[in-house]
Amino acid sequence: QIQLVESGGGLVQAGGSLKLSCAASERTFSTYAMGWFRQAPGKERDFVGSINFSGSTTSYANSVKGRFTISRDNAKNTVYLQMNSLKPEDTAVYSCAANPDRWSVSKRLIDYRHWGQGTQVTVSS
Repeated sequence: QIQLVESGGGLVQAGGSLKLSCAASERTFSTYAMGWFRQAPGKERDFVGSINFSGSTTSYANSVKGRFTISRDNAKNTVYLQMNSLKPEDTAVYSCAANPDRWSVSKRLIDYRHWGQGTQVTVSS
């Protein structure tokens, strides 16, 4: 069972930046597509972005397009989420997840089979 651990969350002022990391426990990380999701207080969990196994294809939610960038380093078994121009409405717990369909950039929760514990991002105004 692959283990995923997020880090890099914290408190930032509106307009600022944070970079989240998600470290995977095993060599097979490179065979998974990866996604980032977030859940704000009182809201459902929403798709943020995804990346296929090689990093050649990405997908983003409209709400973050142009501000967030997903990337991966398979040699380090790590996926990243660079978040710029942060807004208070970006405040949420951010989780990474693994999709066994390596070519996929799915936005659907059901396609992700392994999840990290989440990291809190708080954006103040």
